[in-house]
Formats: sequence, structure tokens, C-alpha cells
Amino acid sequence: MKTILDRIVEVYPEVNLIVADGFNDAIIGIDEVEMRLIYSVHKCLNILKIQTEAEEAMEFFLNVIQDADAGIKTPIFCWDIY
Repeated sequence: MKTILDRIVEVYPEVNLIVADGFNDAIIGIDEVEMRLIYSVHKCLNILKIQTEAEEAMEFFLNVIQDADAGIKTPIFCWDIY
């Protein structure tokens, strides 16, 4: 079964996307204007919780993942946990 990332790459094969390593299952779409991947924060935290406690997962996400800056193609993290 194809992932969302696989489908995005099929539609935009020429675009160089910046991917957050280990979080492909958290991709929920793409910003077609700036060509940036969009990740679900909820799904990212669930991936991190497999490896660590919930509080540590949130701290790691906030301090390492969300604050990462890869320039204009930095992925977007959608806070969908409300």
C-alpha cells in the first residue's frame, strides 16, 4: 500500500522535499504553494510515544522536531490534537 509520501512524490517527482526522518507515517499532505510537507503533530507524538514516555515525547517534539529549521522548505507541523 502506498503512503501519502509515495503519492505526493508521484504527483511532484521533480520537487525536492525535506522529510522529517522517522515520521513518514505522520505526513498528512503538502502545501502546494511552497511545496512543504505537512505533518500531523498528533501522529508525530504517537510515533515518539512508542519509543519514550508521553511527557518526554512532547518535550522532544517541541525542542528538537518543531524547532528544526531547514530553510524555506522546512516541513509544516499541524497542531491537530485539540
